[in-house]
Amino acid sequence: VAGATQVFSKAFTGLSLAKGLSFPVATLAKSGKMAPVMIGQLLLGGASYTLREYLQVGAIIAGTALLSLCKKKEESQSSAWGVVFILLSLVMDGATGGVQKRLKSDMMLVGLTPKPFDFMFFTNISMMLVALGLAILQNELWDGLLFLMDNTDILYMVMAFCLCSAVGQSFIFYTVVHFDPLVCSTVTTTRKIVSVLLSIFLKGHELSFQGWAGVLVAIGGILSEVHCKITQSPARRHKVRK
Repeated sequence: VAGATQVFSKAFTGLSLAKGLSFPVATLAKSGKMAPVMIGQLLLGGASYTLREYLQVGAIIAGTALLSLCKKKEESQSSAWGVVFILLSLVMDGATGGVQKRLKSDMMLVGLTPKPFDFMFFTNISMMLVALGLAILQNELWDGLLFLMDNTDILYMVMAFCLCSAVGQSFIFYTVVHFDPLVCSTVTTTRKIVSVLLSIFLKGHELSFQGWAGVLVAIGGILSEVHCKITQSPARRHKVRK
């Protein structure tokens, strides 16, 4: 199920752009995926959160939104269908987080410990089967293969992309298994902030007051979450009791 929801999330994001949603709006919407992931874990995974955790997620989303908006110099119109599809993509993100949380809980009930590469392998197998079925039903598989065979440069780029994706997913599934899907969403959202900061310092870009405010708000939320995780860790609590 988690594989299917991830495929549909990617498909809905692509459809939102194809239906006229501007890339800035799509990027901004996806940067707030921590909220649906949290909701999905509440509804499907049986999770519970403190007020501090809600405020931390809100700060990271708000900071990322401020940062994203300040980078967009031109406004563009987005179609109604594009908005619908990006909302459906966020719903799928939430369902993915909830299902992953429930899967971990169910495995622990029967005395099993999920392993990152097992998690990654079976999730990707599910994604491949769902995507393959959809491609066949829509008669897109053969056209896609012919296009790659006629454009080998793109084929090599796709292979390189897959290799990089596999390496990156190793860390993502390690985080999901050993921590939490919400923590994973926090990491991927943080990546966006770090990439913007690197762009600023390495390429000489400038940020407005709004942009720096967004960076500081998001970093504040991230640091608060890190502090919370450290103080709540079993090793830390054991040391304090000693």
